[in-house]
Amino acid sequence: MAEPRRRLARDPLGLRKALADRLLLGLVAAMALLAALALAGRDGADRLAQRWREGAQAAVTVQVPQPDPARMAKALAVLRDLPEVAAAEAVDPARMAELLRPWLGGAHNVPLPGVIEIHLANLSADPVLIGDRVAAEVPGAVTEAHGVWVAHLVALAGAVQGVALAVVALVAGVAAAVVGVAVRAGLSARRDAVLVLHGLGATDSEVAGRFAARVAWLAGLGAAIGTVAAVPALAGLVRMAGPLAGETSWTSLPWFDLAVLPVAAAAVGWLTTQGTVRRWLRRLP
Repeated sequence: MAEPRRRLARDPLGLRKALADRLLLGLVAAMALLAALALAGRDGADRLAQRWREGAQAAVTVQVPQPDPARMAKALAVLRDLPEVAAAEAVDPARMAELLRPWLGGAHNVPLPGVIEIHLANLSADPVLIGDRVAAEVPGAVTEAHGVWVAHLVALAGAVQGVALAVVALVAGVAAAVVGVAVRAGLSARRDAVLVLHGLGATDSEVAGRFAARVAWLAGLGAAIGTVAAVPALAGLVRMAGPLAGETSWTSLPWFDLAVLPVAAAAVGWLTTQGTVRRWLRRLP
């Protein structure tokens, strides 16, 4: 008899039976897994955008028509003297022909311009001004920057990040709805116990606090399980995206975001339960 009395003292509302542990744990774990994947996608898109900005945006090509050795040497000398240029190298004509083979086939009589690939020392440098200086010394030289493509890629990465955050917000909303339904079911199941405890002088805050503490614990535990389950999948995705993002180690995972998920789930559960229980109590006769 002593053991049941101790359990009753610790759980006077019988919440361990009223709130289904496995169901709530499973649902929150599944939603936490989805949120972890979305947060990792947002972080990965941000890394890719940064890599594109630092790589593609810093690459500029200069095309030199009639690429005789004197004109190519003159263009290279002008470019290497500019403080805005970190490096300038002529592209091998054989490599150019190989790159253009899918479009030109085996045609060898098509005159190809000489191409010089340069990397900017400062991303804020204006490629137009660089092109003007080269064209002044080497007539006909054309400078092409990749800023337009970079802008499209960065916009795409920003859209992916926005969708990922929208998914996280949607998951949080669904989690709040699930918690609300579970709490209302628990309140209905323990209605008599709640009325007795309330009649003995327990305040709304005390009753709501007991429910909220139980739900916050279950939500946090479920989110921790879902987050841990997501880590192997995220590690596999990191290895697959390594050539694009430049990171293949576990350290590149968004560990801070993953660590915050259980805390955020517990907070959502606690706040939702507090509001649900207080509204339910206010409707009591």
